[in-house]
Amino acid sequence: MSKVTAKQIAPFLVLAAIAIGALFVKPEAILGTHPQFNSADMAWILVATALVFLMTPGLAFFYGGMVHRKNVISTMIKSFVAAGVVGVLWIVVGYSLAFGKSIGGFIGDPSTHLFFKGVLSGEPILGPGAGATAIKLTIPLGLFALFQMMFAVITPGLVVGAVAERIRFTAYILFTVLFSLLVYAPLAHWSWSPEGFLFKMGVLDFAGGTVVHISAGCAALAGALVLKRRKVHREHQEIPPANVPYVLIGTGLLWFGWFGFNAGSALGANTVSMSAFATTNTAAAAAGLSWMFFDVARGKKPSVLGFCIGAVVGLVAITPAAGFVTVPHSIFIGAIAAIISNFAVYYKQKSSLDDTLDVFPCHGIGGMVGMLLTGLFATTAIGNTSVTDEGWFISGNAKFFLVQLKALAIVVSYSFIVSFLIFKFINLIIPIRVTEEEEASGLDATQHNEKYLQGTLIVPGPVNGKLQETTIEAELYK
Repeated sequence: MSKVTAKQIAPFLVLAAIAIGALFVKPEAILGTHPQFNSADMAWILVATALVFLMTPGLAFFYGGMVHRKNVISTMIKSFVAAGVVGVLWIVVGYSLAFGKSIGGFIGDPSTHLFFKGVLSGEPILGPGAGATAIKLTIPLGLFALFQMMFAVITPGLVVGAVAERIRFTAYILFTVLFSLLVYAPLAHWSWSPEGFLFKMGVLDFAGGTVVHISAGCAALAGALVLKRRKVHREHQEIPPANVPYVLIGTGLLWFGWFGFNAGSALGANTVSMSAFATTNTAAAAAGLSWMFFDVARGKKPSVLGFCIGAVVGLVAITPAAGFVTVPHSIFIGAIAAIISNFAVYYKQKSSLDDTLDVFPCHGIGGMVGMLLTGLFATTAIGNTSVTDEGWFISGNAKFFLVQLKALAIVVSYSFIVSFLIFKFINLIIPIRVTEEEEASGLDATQHNEKYLQGTLIVPGPVNGKLQETTIEAELYK
């Protein structure tokens, strides 16, 4: 056994300290029956919370199927481990930073709900008491907090696709912690807390166009720049996807889970939730076809990966708009977002940027397109009371569109700069990138001492030519 260093022990000691600290948290009674609770809303948001969680393993399959065979496991665990890291971090301090008592509209007071204090026993009110800016929930505050936790879990997992095949696992864990505290929580507070400054500006982000996708896309761009190019990218080697059926499975799980992601963001079983469900499915369908048919129009063959990537781009683009736009307009949002992201991927491939799985062109730009199109198509016809100024295309008034544009510039700038500084800071503490030898051998073996095998090969045996099964590990790892 090799000698254990202080840096290797540190993560365990931090978790141990949190676990011991939790022993001294005074028990609180869960708030029981409340006149404001609605059983149907509670049932739907419980289901939606589980659906959003399902997106995390879905993302692991989606990314894992597209990388090189020797990096499948390392890529999948980086997407999935956020469920552990953020799952604990959110309870300890994350929810407080995102939705606690506001400090200047920028961040929540971390002591507000430290270790989930007052969350399960709290009144179903989000914001400063029962004031004008408060949101009165029909579900327990604790259920709202758990639903929001699933958004916080998947966001750093999205960044994995840009830094895959070359980032150290320990460095990614530290990135997840810092990104969640310094990027995700502030953006969630700005956009979704009634006291957040973007919320007060009138910015609309139904389910995470800014908070989730733009933040992750900009962090992905920052990470790709800091980690620099892989050797195979510098040498222009074409790496075939490890397992396209994994990508299909991942897309299906993401699409399915996205119904909870978007429709659940109505925070109740109501007509807005129904509309968001419909726009989500329609935008994904239109975007998948748009990407695939656009490729065909450019002389390519219809691609499984093309449809899957396009569908995900459509889901990304409709996310900020889902509860604010009509179903017909969601067709346009999905179709145009897929074309714009397709162009972005094309020009990225001609550049020196090594965003392994095109996270910035798909999630970053897809989220930006969705935010701006919300500014065009948001309408009061849905019955969502959050819409006070209709979109430019609907009303002919550019006021709301300019609010969305301003918010977009703020979020992009903040997310990229802070994420870039986080990656640089991590690199000062521990080497953020694996060595060239480790990169060549694959991160599955060098970071986790595990290997992904697709299956067995049936070959003639040495005795009487009978067929026998032979593992194809050597072939897989060429």
